[in-house]
Amino acid sequence: MLPDAYATPAAVVLLVGGLLSCFVGYRLFRVVLGLYGFILGASMATTIYGASGTVALVVAALVGGVVGAVLMVAAYFVGVGLIGAGLASLVLESAWRYMRHSDPPTALLVVVAVLGALGALSIVRLVVIFGTAIGGSWTTILGALALAEGRVAGVSKATAGIWILYPLGPLPTQWWFYAAWLALALVGALVQMSTTSKLGGAKKKPAPAKRGLPKQ
Repeated sequence: MLPDAYATPAAVVLLVGGLLSCFVGYRLFRVVLGLYGFILGASMATTIYGASGTVALVVAALVGGVVGAVLMVAAYFVGVGLIGAGLASLVLESAWRYMRHSDPPTALLVVVAVLGALGALSIVRLVVIFGTAIGGSWTTILGALALAEGRVAGVSKATAGIWILYPLGPLPTQWWFYAAWLALALVGALVQMSTTSKLGGAKKKPAPAKRGLPKQ
């Protein structure tokens, strides 16, 4: 949560961060980890602190965001496992809500998250690419809807002047949200796979051929 006056800058951060994650998440993995760590830390800090004033809420968001970003970047190698766990949890949460219109059992969510983390560590490159593409596309759409002051897909404005974002709360009947999410994620994953090599970096341009004198 944030004061209503900060809703637009926060939405811009979500939109820009989502686009970076979706299309260049593998190449800027540390930056993406830091950005999502900041968002997660700010969200947790403001939720725990509560709405007790504009200045206090902003300070709590900044402090929580910085701590979250530092911890996420410091845990660079753990980040792959966290992406796998988060991606598996997100898929389970979305599928469960779509089919049963309720939250999945906590025990099942924990098991799926652990399995997702273990699977992620075995196929790092693909997990980073698809994880950042899927997470980035979700964040991009949420940021765009927040900029449009939409009241769908988890975007909400509280009546007390506090802006609240529910990042995992799209309505089960909003099939278009899921279609747009998956389509954008697929495009982002294809872009990342076409611009990175299997060795983990950007594709290198071939060196120009050396010109020499013909042999006599």
